[in-house]
Amino acid sequence: MATLPKDHPFNGMTGTLGGNLIFKNYQGKTVISKKPDMRMAQKNLSPLQKINQIRFKEAVAYARSIIKDIDKKTAFAADLPIGKTVFNAAIQDYLSKHKP
Repeated sequence: MATLPKDHPFNGMTGTLGGNLIFKNYQGKTVISKKPDMRMAQKNLSPLQKINQIRFKEAVAYARSIIKDIDKKTAFAADLPIGKTVFNAAIQDYLSKHKP
């Protein structure tokens, strides 16, 4: 990883460049790194990780269905603290009810 000086034209940039370089900001510094290769990480998942991935996909589908239904969305929104979204609350609700 390389850090950029404050006067560099790319300072403050975030995102990818050419599909190979990643620009990130950490504590006010712009850091450049190569794109991580996640192919092996996906192949080496434990059985519990695979179960949790499936649960999370189901939770996202549940949250999307809540957002599409106006009545359910309003019911979720009524009990939320400031700053919390209906989507995140629905995911939390699903995951708390469907533990592995």
